[in-house]
This record gives sequence, structure tokens and C-alpha cells, in this order.
Amino acid sequence: MAKPDLKTYRDRMDKAVSALKEEFSGLRTGRANAGLLDPVQVEAYGSTSPLNAVAAISVPEPRMISVNVWDKSMVVAVEKAIRAAGLGLNPIVDGMTLRIPVPPLTEERRKDLAKLAGKYAEQQKIAVRNVRRDANDDLKKAEKASDISQDEQKKMEAEVQKDTDAAIKRIDEALKTKEVEIMQV
Repeated sequence: MAKPDLKTYRDRMDKAVSALKEEFSGLRTGRANAGLLDPVQVEAYGSTSPLNAVAAISVPEPRMISVNVWDKSMVVAVEKAIRAAGLGLNPIVDGMTLRIPVPPLTEERRKDLAKLAGKYAEQQKIAVRNVRRDANDDLKKAEKASDISQDEQKKMEAEVQKDTDAAIKRIDEALKTKEVEIMQV
């Protein structure tokens, strides 16, 4: 076994943080956001397509999403898909454009979303810790195979721990920011 490359593990930790931010972008905050419609799948031309494949999505106002459908025959399908997505959104059809008012969140719903954000953050912390465990296992194997000295192993384990702490700190900061954003009325 060759000397383990710590950059590989660092990259995996960064991916966990990025995945969390991606999951957070889908959480509704009461403010209009084009990413809110990412989970919407439209039955189009005999197959299922993401909404952004059949329409342009924009945010003209803080509490309004505008969906400009490219094909007139798809307007009804797009409206149906948005209603069926379970996002609590009710589009208003205006020709080939759907205007979607984003209602303010109730206190209870905001608390649920904050809890969900915490759950997402915990999942990514677990992923980061799993990367740390993999790195430490590989370092032990490399030391056993005499590819690295015991001192090198300890030094590299300390570096992995430092990277783990930094990744978890970034996850905690992202969670705190998202919770503030969600709880804001």
C-alpha cells in the first residue's frame, strides 16, 4: 500500500459540505427562490422531465416565482406538476406564464424546516466522520505495511482530525445561517 493522500479525504469532506448546501437550497424559507421548484418533474412528450427543461424560471419579486413555459401545450402539465409536487404552492396561469405566489411560512412549519435542516446537517457530519474513519484505517494499514512511520501516521491522523473539525465547523455555520434564514418572518 502506498502512502495515503490526505487531499482525497479532504475532497470527500468538502463534498459533504457542498451536498449539505445543495440540500439547504431546496428548503423553503418563505422567500421566493428558483431552486424551490427543482424537485418538480413534468410529464412532457411521453417522458418525465425536470421543470427547467420545459420552462424558464425567474424570481421577479421576493414572494413571487415566474415560470415561463416554452410550449403552449405544456402549460396545463406544468401547472399540474407544480401542484402535485407537495410544495404548498398554487400557480396562477396567465397565458404561457405561471405566476406562483410564495406564501409566508407558519411558525410551526418554520420549526419543522429548522428541524429538517438539523437532520440534514447531522447526516453530513456523519458522512465527514466516516471519511475520517476511512482515512485513519488507511493510515493504520500503511503504517502496518511499513509505507509510513508511526510518527508520520500520528502526524497525518492529527491533520485528518483538523480537517474533520474544520468541515464540521463549516457544517455548523451553514446550519446556523439556514436556521436564522428559516426562522426570519
